[in-house]
Amino acid sequence: MSDSRSIGTYAARLQSVAALALLMIGLSLATESFLHLDNGVNVLRQISVNLCLSIGMTLVILSGGIDLSVGSVLALSGAVGAGLLKHGVDIAPLDLHVAVTPVGAVVVGVVVGLVCGAFNGVAITRFGLPPFVATLGMLSIARGLTMLWTGSHPITGLGADFGYLGAGQLLYLPTPTWIVLGLVAVFVVVTQRTRFGRHLYAVGGAERAAALSGINVGRVKLLAYTLCGGLAGMAGILVAARLDSATPNAGVAYELDSIAAVVIGGASLSGGRGSVLGAVLGCLIIGVLNNGLVLLEVSPYWQQVIKGGVILAAVAIDRATRRED
Repeated sequence: MSDSRSIGTYAARLQSVAALALLMIGLSLATESFLHLDNGVNVLRQISVNLCLSIGMTLVILSGGIDLSVGSVLALSGAVGAGLLKHGVDIAPLDLHVAVTPVGAVVVGVVVGLVCGAFNGVAITRFGLPPFVATLGMLSIARGLTMLWTGSHPITGLGADFGYLGAGQLLYLPTPTWIVLGLVAVFVVVTQRTRFGRHLYAVGGAERAAALSGINVGRVKLLAYTLCGGLAGMAGILVAARLDSATPNAGVAYELDSIAAVVIGGASLSGGRGSVLGAVLGCLIIGVLNNGLVLLEVSPYWQQVIKGGVILAAVAIDRATRRED
């Protein structure tokens, strides 16, 4: 990463930290219940799914793309994993029934997400579809497949062992928080210390220059979309485990929250700038904002308006910063 880009990233991250601090100070003055420890744990649990999605979205946005399908992929992955956990697999020719364990359900959910992400990557890199169009198509395909798989009915009764992934606690922190913290650590290393990470920034910053320098742009983008799908699959498993139910309407509009978190955390929608830690800050800001609005008993309709305004402000700041650069 160049010095100027590093300074820009750290400056954006400092702005996010300042915004989070001001938001927390304001909410602590507005409502007494905000600073309670239980409320803090609740916020961490609530942002876990968005953070899982936002890590993958960071990879895609760093490469200069966008993924609108993560909410639908989340729903499909959670439904397939939960369905196999609940009913197992019948192999009729062998007259065999194979039960699926909670670990097996997690693997299935992640694999479904990886396949959906790879489909997006192939459509964009091999067939030249714009990311907006390709992932919008996957949004519809994955949602339709979820309806077909579930019959438009939720899959419930997934068991205590599976539920621990989404609703359990370990050392006072929610289990999903530990899981996403592990993912954050892994992808911080991937983006900052590996060749793939350096190529992500290079492709997003100047795709033509990256190609001329020998970087396989298509392979970098394909891997970014595939990983994004896999993380959406993991998020789907966390949602199903937390609710003890895989619902066909899960994840609706989740892509907006993940894009907002990544942009608020300092990433540029033009690509080449941002970080996983910035996405963590963005998720915290959105999570604290959502929690504060609920505590203040703000109407859900006004919550949507306020969140939309925050997203617009974040994008406007991004554009202004790009012009200055």
